[in-house]
Amino acid sequence: MGSIGKKEQSVFEGEADIWRVVGAGWKQLSGSFADLGFSFEWHNFNAAEPPDWARSFHPGSLELCLNLTGTGVVKTNTSFAEFTPRTAGFYLQGQVPLIAHRKPNETHQFITVEFRPDFLQRHLSGCSNLLDPLVSSVFAGGTLESGVSTPLALTARQRDFISALRQPPVQAGAQVLWYKAKSLELISEFFFNSRPDTELFCRRQQRVALDRVSRVIALLKMDLVAPPSLEQIAREVACSSFYLSRTFSKEMGQTIPQYVRQLRMEKAALLLRSGEYNVTEAALEVGYNSLSHFSSAFHQIYGCCPGLYPMATSTQEVVRSRNR
Repeated sequence: MGSIGKKEQSVFEGEADIWRVVGAGWKQLSGSFADLGFSFEWHNFNAAEPPDWARSFHPGSLELCLNLTGTGVVKTNTSFAEFTPRTAGFYLQGQVPLIAHRKPNETHQFITVEFRPDFLQRHLSGCSNLLDPLVSSVFAGGTLESGVSTPLALTARQRDFISALRQPPVQAGAQVLWYKAKSLELISEFFFNSRPDTELFCRRQQRVALDRVSRVIALLKMDLVAPPSLEQIAREVACSSFYLSRTFSKEMGQTIPQYVRQLRMEKAALLLRSGEYNVTEAALEVGYNSLSHFSSAFHQIYGCCPGLYPMATSTQEVVRSRNR
């Protein structure tokens, strides 16, 4: 991270301590909340007891969450936002702390970009009437009220943008400048007001598609042993099976059968980690009657056979604890 001041060192150490439970699953990509006014962070973890997400929010900050996988919730006493896979939204940490958590035993991959109010004021001067009300409240002065926006579906272009954030295409010496430019691009992309009556057709179509995919996921999770057929799901969400299959693959990056397999393997891994199920029992619990097919599918997801998985995860925990 280069040379940083005592204040920033304290902020970074506090942030790192909060995410210590996920080990290498948290990484600061660039920026400095204390010194530069913005900070990019990458999260990639699956934990039985995820850390308290709200503890990572700095007082007086506006944070943008670019959520790829996993489900997270951010709320106040009066507002609520659920970050489902492939959505983005933002939240303001005001005087009353936000409440936030991540669902356990899910793979969480997301980038957060945290902005200090004076950074926003400096770059958005004269635009306050064009901004989302939650963002413009930063310009009002006085006590900041906590709040959350409504998450929107990430477009394919935005998902490509997120991939670039993880691997900046510039030399190390230019990365801070590059990330600052990207922070301003994200501000222009997400923080300006978008009224429902002026919603772009493509954005509206994207929102409808995401809602349909979310309903499909809910239906699949209800019965992993005997999941509904594509035709049954299509009837439930009121569209053709061809359109549903194409929409799901576009939004999730995998077909419905591939996603069902992922859900089954995640549940099987959870059962094996519990120590209460052997491989045969775990396979039956997630709908596999053939141990060879189950082992093959499990190996493709986790890189080891299911019989060795509990030992592999234990070894990883030992190594992780030594590195702390």
